[in-house]
Amino acid sequence: MSIHPTAIVEEGARIADDVVIGPMCQVGANVVLGAGVVLHSHVVITGNTVIGSQSVVHPFAVLGGPPQHLQYRGEATQLQIGADVIIREHVTMNLGTEAGGGVTRIGDRGFFMAGAHVAHDCQVGNDVIFANSATLGGHVVVGERAFLGGLSAIHQFCRIGDYAFVGGCAAVAGDIIPYASAFGNHARLGGLNIIGMKRSNIARATIHQLRGAYRLLFEGEGAFVDRLEMARETYGDCAEVGRILAFIDAGATRSLMTAGR
Repeated sequence: MSIHPTAIVEEGARIADDVVIGPMCQVGANVVLGAGVVLHSHVVITGNTVIGSQSVVHPFAVLGGPPQHLQYRGEATQLQIGADVIIREHVTMNLGTEAGGGVTRIGDRGFFMAGAHVAHDCQVGNDVIFANSATLGGHVVVGERAFLGGLSAIHQFCRIGDYAFVGGCAAVAGDIIPYASAFGNHARLGGLNIIGMKRSNIARATIHQLRGAYRLLFEGEGAFVDRLEMARETYGDCAEVGRILAFIDAGATRSLMTAGR
């Protein structure tokens, strides 16, 4: 363990033997730091916050601060951050609220660039990338391998599907299906996240089926409910299409984002 003499580590914090804590860091009494965690200088970690093994936090990040919610009264809610997460400068991640389930959760291997924000009660999957200043409102769900462009803003209670791409400066006010791309202010679907799927080694034949399902769902004619059933009948055997259909079937607080201007 390496703790700089200018760092403040409160009694009660649970810290693995090989953690590195740099100058001017503050670690609260209810914090848990896993094996190999590195805190560069001026990091603040407070509240009931757990950070998984091998995660790295850069200067001026504040993790586990109270939720930006007027009804929060200091309840013992949590922030849970997974393993191998990279958190760059000025990133903020807040505790949950009792009304929202009590836990803000970040998956493994995420990359959060400078200024990104994860609000209370968000549930963020594995292998995500948040570019500079990407922002989540409260209660947002972000699927695995999603990419949020710089300065994008996600409205509270929205869902971002697995492998989805959100363009820079996009204002997202509706749910984005898995594998889709969304752009603009307010954002609309602009097709599939083909680059992201190729980077994830999704087979060409699978991408072809996803394209067919997307066109049927969002570019076809007739009532959406009828197109949904047609997509289920035509492409339901494809697991990736099934993920989109399950996302739609699950419903949510926000409306489903559609294509077009």
